[in-house]
Amino acid sequence: MESLSVFFQLAGAVAMLLFGLRLVSDGMTDAFGVRLKTALGLGTRTGLRAFFSGLIATLGLQSSTATALMTASFAERGLIRGHMGQIVLLGANVGTALTAVVVSAGLEAVAPALLFLGYIMARQAKPVWKGSGRALIGIGLVLVSLTLLEQATEPLRNAPAVAVFLAMLDGAWPVALLFAALIAVICSSSLAAVLLILSLNLAPGLTVALVLGANLGGAVPPVLATIRAAVSARRLAAGNLLIRGIGCLAVLPFAGQVGGFLETLPFLQTGLAVETHLAFNLALAAAIWPFTGLLYRLITHFLPDEEIPAAMTARWLDEAALETPPLALAGASREALAIGDAVERMLNQSRIAFHRNDPAPLAEVAAQEERVDRRQQEVKTYLSRLGREANEEDKRRSITILDYVINLEHAGDIIDKGLVPMVRKKIGLGLWFSDEGYKELDRMFLMTEENLRMAQTVFMTRDRDLARRLMEVKVDIRKLERQSSQHHLIRLREGQTESHDTSSLHLDMLRDLKRINAHIVAVAQPILDEEGLLVESRLRSG
Repeated sequence: MESLSVFFQLAGAVAMLLFGLRLVSDGMTDAFGVRLKTALGLGTRTGLRAFFSGLIATLGLQSSTATALMTASFAERGLIRGHMGQIVLLGANVGTALTAVVVSAGLEAVAPALLFLGYIMARQAKPVWKGSGRALIGIGLVLVSLTLLEQATEPLRNAPAVAVFLAMLDGAWPVALLFAALIAVICSSSLAAVLLILSLNLAPGLTVALVLGANLGGAVPPVLATIRAAVSARRLAAGNLLIRGIGCLAVLPFAGQVGGFLETLPFLQTGLAVETHLAFNLALAAAIWPFTGLLYRLITHFLPDEEIPAAMTARWLDEAALETPPLALAGASREALAIGDAVERMLNQSRIAFHRNDPAPLAEVAAQEERVDRRQQEVKTYLSRLGREANEEDKRRSITILDYVINLEHAGDIIDKGLVPMVRKKIGLGLWFSDEGYKELDRMFLMTEENLRMAQTVFMTRDRDLARRLMEVKVDIRKLERQSSQHHLIRLREGQTESHDTSSLHLDMLRDLKRINAHIVAVAQPILDEEGLLVESRLRSG
C-alpha cells in the first residue's frame, strides 16, 4: 500500500507539472500566438536573430516542442530556410533550459500569488488578459508540482530497491540515457523529464547521462508530429534529433567528468540536472551553429524533395449526395477548405518571391488562381442544385459556404491582379525597401497567412471564441496598416531613398493585404451576428 501511495503521489505531481506546462503554452498562444508566430517568421534573416527568435518563443510557450512544430510549419510553407530553421531550434533548446533554471530557482513561495493573479486575469474577456492569466496559473501549478515532486520522491531516495536500480543505471550510462529519453517521449517534454531528474539525489555521472537522455527524447515528439508533413518540415525535425543525438554521443563517455566539473562551477545552485541541461544546450549550440548548413545538406540528401503533380486536386462534390443535403454540404465544405488552401498557397508563393527577390515562385500563382475560380464556380453550381429535402438550417449553411468561397475567390483575385504585379515590379526594377518598410510588409504577409488559417478553422468549427478573436484581428490589421503608412510618410519626409523609390508599391501592397484580410475575416461575421455579438459591424466590449 505504501508503494502504491508513493506511485500515485509521484504520478499526480508529474501530471500537475505537465498540465501546468500545457496551460502556460495554451495561455501564451491565446494571448500572443499571432505575435509570437510573426516574430518567429520575421526573425530568421540572420543566424543570430534566428537563434534568439527560437529562444524567446520557447520562453514564451514554455515548450521547445511547440516552437519546433511552429518552425516546421513555417519551413513547410517555405517561409524559413532549412539551415536557419535548425538555428531557431538551437535557440529553442537553450530556451527550454533557461526555463528549467527559472522554475527551479526556489520560487515556490510565490506560487499562491501567481495562482490568485492568474485567476483574476483569466476571468477577463480580452484574449490577452485571459491568455496571460491562464499562463500565470500554469506557472503557479508548475511551481507547486516541484514541491510535490520533492515530497513524492523522498521515499524513493531511501528505498533499497530504488538504490539497486539506480546503481545499475549508474553502471550502464547508455541504458540510463535511453530510459530518460523514453520518459521525455512519454511526457512530450524534455523540461518535465529534467525536473523529474532534479527531484532525485543521484551521482553526478548518472545525472548527466539522464539529462542527455531527456534532451534526446525531447527531440522525438516533433519527429512523430511531422511524419506526415511536407519533407521540409520533416527535415527540420529530423535535423534537430540528429543534432541532439550527436551531442549526446559526444558527451556520454565523459558524463562522470562533466558532472564533477559542473559541480565545481559557481552556478545558481539550481541543481546539477538543471545546470547540466543548460550547459549542454549552450555548448551544443556553439559547436553545431557553424555546421548547420552542412548538416542540412546531409539531411536533404537522405530526405530529398518530393515530386508533387501540379494538377493534383481534391474533389469532394459528389453528385449522388445532392439528394442528401447533410452529405452534400459536408462535401461542399471540404471543397471550400481546399479552395482556402489554394489561396494560402498563392499568398505564400507571393511572399516567398517578395522575400527572396525571385520571380520563380510567382509562376504557380496564376495556375492556382485559375483553379480557385473554376472550383468556386463549381461549388456555386453544385449548391444551387441542392435537393428539395434541404431544411432551413441546410439552406443557411449553404449560404455560409457560398459566402466563404466567394470571399476566397475575391482574395485570390487581389493576390493575382494586385500583389503579384507589384512584386514583379519590385523584382524587375531592382527596387529595395528600407529595412523598416520591409519588416512592416513582411509582418502583414505573415499575419494575413495566419488569419487565413484561423478562418479555415472558424469556417469548419463555427467556434464563437475563435470567431471573436478573428474579428479582433481585423482591428489589429487596420491599425498596423495605418501605422505602417504613417511610418512610411515619415521616412519620405526624412529623405530616405529606398522609401521614395518604393512609395507607391509600399502603400498599394498594404492596401491590398488589408483588403485580403477583410475578405478572410468575413467568415466570422455570420457566427457573431447569430450570437448577437455584433453592433453596427463592431464587437461589443466585454
